[in-house]
Amino acid sequence: MVKRGRIVAFFLIVLLIGSLMGTTTNNILKNIKLGLDLQGGFEVLYEVSPIEKGQKIDKNVLASTAKALDKRVNVLGVSEPNIQVEGDNRIRVQLAGVTDQNKAREILSTEANLSFRDVNDNKLMDGSDLAENGAKQTFDENGKPSVSLKLKSATKFRDVTQKIVNMGEPNNLLVIWLDFEEGKDSFKAEAGKPDPRYLSAPRVSQVFNQDTVSIVGSFTMEEAKTLSDLLNAGSLPVKLTEVYSTSVGAQFGEQAMQKTVLGGIIGIAVIYLFMIFYYRFPGFIATVTLSVYIYLILLIFDWMNGVLTLPGIAALILGVGMAVDANIITYERIKEEIKVGRTVKSAFQAGSRNSFASIFDANITTILAAVVLFAYGTSSVKGFATMLIISILVSFLTAVYGSRLFLGLWVNSNLFNKRPGWFGVNKKDIHDIAENLDTHDLKTKFDKFDFVKSRKKFYGLSIVLMALGIITVSVFGLNLGIDFSSGTRIEILSKDSLTKEEVKSELAKLNIETDDIVISGNNKEIGVARLKGVLTKEEIADLKASFHKEFGADPSVSTVSPTVGKELAKNAMIALVIASIGIIIYVAVRFEMKMAIPAVVSLLHDAFLIVAFFSITRLEVDITFIAAVLTVVGYSINDTIVTFDRMRENMQKKKRLKSVEDIHDVVNTALRQVMGRSINTVLTVIIAILGLLIFGSESIRNFSIALLIGTVAGVYSSIFLAAQLWGDWKAKELKEKGVIKTVKEKRKYSDEPQV
Repeated sequence: MVKRGRIVAFFLIVLLIGSLMGTTTNNILKNIKLGLDLQGGFEVLYEVSPIEKGQKIDKNVLASTAKALDKRVNVLGVSEPNIQVEGDNRIRVQLAGVTDQNKAREILSTEANLSFRDVNDNKLMDGSDLAENGAKQTFDENGKPSVSLKLKSATKFRDVTQKIVNMGEPNNLLVIWLDFEEGKDSFKAEAGKPDPRYLSAPRVSQVFNQDTVSIVGSFTMEEAKTLSDLLNAGSLPVKLTEVYSTSVGAQFGEQAMQKTVLGGIIGIAVIYLFMIFYYRFPGFIATVTLSVYIYLILLIFDWMNGVLTLPGIAALILGVGMAVDANIITYERIKEEIKVGRTVKSAFQAGSRNSFASIFDANITTILAAVVLFAYGTSSVKGFATMLIISILVSFLTAVYGSRLFLGLWVNSNLFNKRPGWFGVNKKDIHDIAENLDTHDLKTKFDKFDFVKSRKKFYGLSIVLMALGIITVSVFGLNLGIDFSSGTRIEILSKDSLTKEEVKSELAKLNIETDDIVISGNNKEIGVARLKGVLTKEEIADLKASFHKEFGADPSVSTVSPTVGKELAKNAMIALVIASIGIIIYVAVRFEMKMAIPAVVSLLHDAFLIVAFFSITRLEVDITFIAAVLTVVGYSINDTIVTFDRMRENMQKKKRLKSVEDIHDVVNTALRQVMGRSINTVLTVIIAILGLLIFGSESIRNFSIALLIGTVAGVYSSIFLAAQLWGDWKAKELKEKGVIKTVKEKRKYSDEPQV
């Protein structure tokens, strides 16, 4: 009898959730802050050093510097800046959506240490003598822009002017400086006009007993306004040196977001169609829970006040492909239970129960890689890692509990009792329950494959690929981006098609020379130039102005100092080592050490194949490449864990491994059982990646390629390397213990005690 109440409950729950999603999604999307790579903006990493001898850079100094920078950002009108102290002597500033990036860079880096000096460069007053918010843009008696200053003490200003008057002609000048540097600047050395720190030098012929003073120079109105804003924001207590910076034009951000979102929608839509086509009704349930999964991720990200970046969108889309895996594992188990003659209801219960351990272990190991990525990544990579961690956690909840809740309502309604076809199972494949078969006794489409017998061929193939990779990397190395090699990267987005000669010519006009220019885009509208040197902020300002005039859009400019480049490379290696150690420990605890080592060997194999591919193809290796490699590490171990979990289950059925044939049987049986799941999972992940690769932004093209190569390598190593390596190690252990080696020997010595 069909229990219609459960079906009604399903539709009511879906209607309620759908209504909630429909009425809140737009607000959530509007509330989520976009990173500078999606809306344009400016990011800079400063190294903090003392401005005076004996000054120590401690936490309090860094905090006060960050506060001073925040005041300056307010001058720019940026509503939600992101200013973070990093390590012992660095501060990172992210200004998404800032329109005048040149002005932002100038205001942030100018120390704004105002000083009043005599002609011998002796300091008489400084910025600390200004009243709070005492600077404002005014006009002089000739109508020219000037800056008016209100001082804290009229008495002190009287004493200062008295000293200047006493010096007599022609030395009775009050020299006003901004960011005077001892030993470098001198009023006399530059004939009274050392540009640009020198502001003015009014002649003082009488003593002034007042608390106001005007700075009159060759200012434009905007320059006078900027100077007054800087003085009101206060001087910086330290010296700041740029060690990394990136600026993204608004057009780049807008185009990148549109393309990537389109690629994501197409990829997710294809995944939905695949799940419904292959798994029938459970596939439909998966699409419902995946939609809830996407909504929950965006909701949580909004609650966290997170900043969504381009790699973050990629992580969300990739997460859909990986989230499907939990559904696939469960549905494959349910299909197996139906085939051995169980009812749909009992098959659902058994399949859900048996798949939980695989899903749990696979997700934990993937989170390990994501956490390491977060700990050692830069700002954009941290955004990717954050989204990946959220994706994994939410996918576990929606796939394990959400899907089972929704599917359970239909199964327990008894509607499918005699309709296994709705679960993608043909009646001819269903055995009678009287046969008393176990799921391990079922035949699969892959029974003709002897994975263990052919293992040496795959070992040989991997050795050849690794050897070729080592030779290629040794001879050609990697095409390192500025993230690791240091330098400057300039990305141009033109209204028309570009040529290398055209870009090179425009750079030459600015005295910038490079032959490292790549043209890409569907219409050859994107140009990327790389330089070994690090451009100064003045050179970047000139570059932006010139290219905007020539190509109609601000270029994106990134600079990385040699120090930061080395640190990024070092952190990348540390991240890979820590992720590997963490996975070894977890797998050893949950399974056994003989599974942990092969698992890590196979994932390092996958990671190196990506490196070798990039070396051969000369694709640029940037910081997102590391994110891709560690994501592949997580995905590869995910696939391997599912196989190992099935092997463990098969060993429990056998109770004891008495021969090499027993070991081979465990490996072959497990691989045949999980092969369907592995193929379907890799297909869904590849679909998601291809959506990004074909339709997504050029900015993450190499990132997507790395994921694609690694995903394919991950499935290969899980099926053809990891399990077989365990089998060989286990067989060697039996031989060393003197256990019967073959079936023939087992028969020959059948009267002897068995181990």
